[in-house]
Amino acid sequence: MDSPIEKNPLSVRAATVADETFIRETLSDTFGSTMMAVHDELIDARGAAAAIAERGGRRLGLITYRDDQAGGWEIVSLASVEPGAGAGTALLTWLTEHARRSRIFRLWLVTTNENVDALRFYQRRGLDLVRLDRDAVLRARRLKPSIPLEENGIPIRHELELELRL
Repeated sequence: MDSPIEKNPLSVRAATVADETFIRETLSDTFGSTMMAVHDELIDARGAAAAIAERGGRRLGLITYRDDQAGGWEIVSLASVEPGAGAGTALLTWLTEHARRSRIFRLWLVTTNENVDALRFYQRRGLDLVRLDRDAVLRARRLKPSIPLEENGIPIRHELELELRL
């Protein structure tokens, strides 16, 4: 017997103007703001290119990314409205395929040292840890003071860069 998910699979599409509210609300709910403080820069993730994962017309996830002007795309944010529904994997797969078609040779992102769920997620999908920026989050708090000091008992201090070579 087919499950409801098999009858109604996830689809991914480029975001449109009609998605602006969803993008703003999802970024704010997931990250506390649309602004990302990363690699000594404050980035408004709403200004990045975006894609939406949907099932049956219901938006389940969001990925934002930008051209790094060096042949790669930086993943600025990845958020799932329903963790475990497959939206994160579908969005990352879509972006990887889109990057290959666009002749991009590298996808990369920055996360923080305490974000073990993200580290697990990305490494299981082929991204490699390539760089540690020691105490980068201490600097980032100057740009975005709302960054928490710790999560799950782990001090948030360092930025970790992961990449997928295409």
